[in-house]
Amino acid sequence: MRIKTTIDLFEYWNRIRGRDLAPLRSQVEPTDLRQILSSVFLLEASETGQIAFRLAGTRICDLFGRDLGGTAFSDLWTHGSDDIEHIAAGVMAHAIPTLINATGFTTAGHSACFEIILLPLRSEGAECDKLLGAIAPAVAATWLEVVPLQFLALDRSRLLHERLGNEDERDETEFDDERPQFPRPPSIADTMRRVMSGLFAEPDAPAVSIRHNRLGA
Repeated sequence: MRIKTTIDLFEYWNRIRGRDLAPLRSQVEPTDLRQILSSVFLLEASETGQIAFRLAGTRICDLFGRDLGGTAFSDLWTHGSDDIEHIAAGVMAHAIPTLINATGFTTAGHSACFEIILLPLRSEGAECDKLLGAIAPAVAATWLEVVPLQFLALDRSRLLHERLGNEDERDETEFDDERPQFPRPPSIADTMRRVMSGLFAEPDAPAVSIRHNRLGA
């Protein structure tokens, strides 16, 4: 994590959970998050298993130019709807926070990098059925305030179990840092960057071979 918004939310989540795998939804106090609340969201799983926005901060809604309440989380992502659902469901199932690096694109051709954190929450039982999260741009850009994002493309996802402390007795072989939990082929963001590089290549340079890959988790 490199962005203050995601760091602050993770540290808050880690503090209120105590020695539990995940805190209760009722433990989250919006007033405690007032400095970053506009960039915070809450996801929940429906009876059908779809993971959708229960709440979304004003800055997140402004990023996409619409109210995201009730919108499926996967609707924000291009091509990889099944993959992002798999990642979010995995965070709930294993109660391990995950950091996502993504690139957002607009129809006008703008792009920006984002950090997105997903943190498991419990209702009353032991199982996690909600996710507390935040989305923050890696670099401030004035166009983000006026040009809505069309979609996000997954660049990388990484488990944050190493930050949870020694009190969690987990099987380290199941979640090995050297073997990502969600391996994937090159994303559409990678492909678009390669296309742009090809456009500015020298005329006599070898042609760039382009493959359109399905996003993987």
